[in-house]
Amino acid sequence: MSTIVGIVLTAVAYLVGKQCALRWSKLPAIIWAVVLLLILLKLINWSYIDYRDHVQPYFNHLLGYVTVALAVPLATVQWRDIATKPIILIMLFASTSAVLLPVGLAYMFHLSESTMTAFAMRAVTTPVALNIAAVLHAPLSLVSLIVILSGVVGAAAAPLLLKQIDDERAIGLALGLAAHAIGTAQAWQHSAVAGRFAALGMSVNALLTALWLPLVWPWIDLYV
Repeated sequence: MSTIVGIVLTAVAYLVGKQCALRWSKLPAIIWAVVLLLILLKLINWSYIDYRDHVQPYFNHLLGYVTVALAVPLATVQWRDIATKPIILIMLFASTSAVLLPVGLAYMFHLSESTMTAFAMRAVTTPVALNIAAVLHAPLSLVSLIVILSGVVGAAAAPLLLKQIDDERAIGLALGLAAHAIGTAQAWQHSAVAGRFAALGMSVNALLTALWLPLVWPWIDLYV
């Protein structure tokens, strides 16, 4: 029964949060939903830890399916209209910089080795990040926190950072690369074109990172 209540509360918080985001567009729906969910949990005197323990297994199971389902809109992308070489260069730069920059900052602040490893998955969508983390023996809970928090921050900052950009493809690609699944969801609210390119950026970035990071990380770890 608690699981059903938790799922209903989550759905209600998201639906209301989506309406709030339509009215006050400076904050994405996901942030409204998180705040509303915390308020609802407080009102019914239900601890977040207990809520998480009841709903997390189901949401984790569905998360992988949802991520794979993002391949569906990719099939509608007009590939002939895409400049392949710039896209490839952007993807390569984004994949490497998204790992090296947070790891470099973690090293500068003398964080632990496990924390630096967790930061290496910052820009990869959660299901892929957790699988990479298992290979690199990074703490799964910390990886989840970093990935989700970076997605929320990226989605929240996007309206300000991208307000001078009017190319839907660039907006979507930036959201998908910087804020992965949360950014992709926000891109779909912006437009269908932005949503498709966000899914493209998130998916290709996750694939590239999953291929090269486990191979290169032992060398990075050796020097940091």
